[in-house]
Amino acid sequence: MAGNEAQSNLNSPLQPGSLPHISTHILDQALGVPASRVPVELFFLNESGNWDRLESHFTNTDGRVQFQSILKKGSYKIQFSILEYYKSQNKTLGVDTFFLNPEIGFRIEDTTRKYHVPLLLSPFGFSTYRGS
Repeated sequence: MAGNEAQSNLNSPLQPGSLPHISTHILDQALGVPASRVPVELFFLNESGNWDRLESHFTNTDGRVQFQSILKKGSYKIQFSILEYYKSQNKTLGVDTFFLNPEIGFRIEDTTRKYHVPLLLSPFGFSTYRGS
């Protein structure tokens, strides 16, 4: 996987000259810090019903990734390889993580805006929301 340093401006609406994109951000709620160096992959559901991997990156030191794929209408998912992160953290808070590699699926209809899909992470749970 290649490293990717996300831009600091991840807010909608689009700034002049910026392209619509998908971004993510992982916050380790147990430690209260961004989760850096987490492998993250973006997939698109093709017409045959199979998932095509579009991009693979590691989160930056602020726990962020901005994907560069050109948006098209359809279903996407982001896979977060948090097991590797927890191994590198030497078992956050001294416990094993329950979830291995969560995936968040979502649908894009408007290809003219930015989409931010954050992951709030702890050893025994995770949550997300549609960010801006």
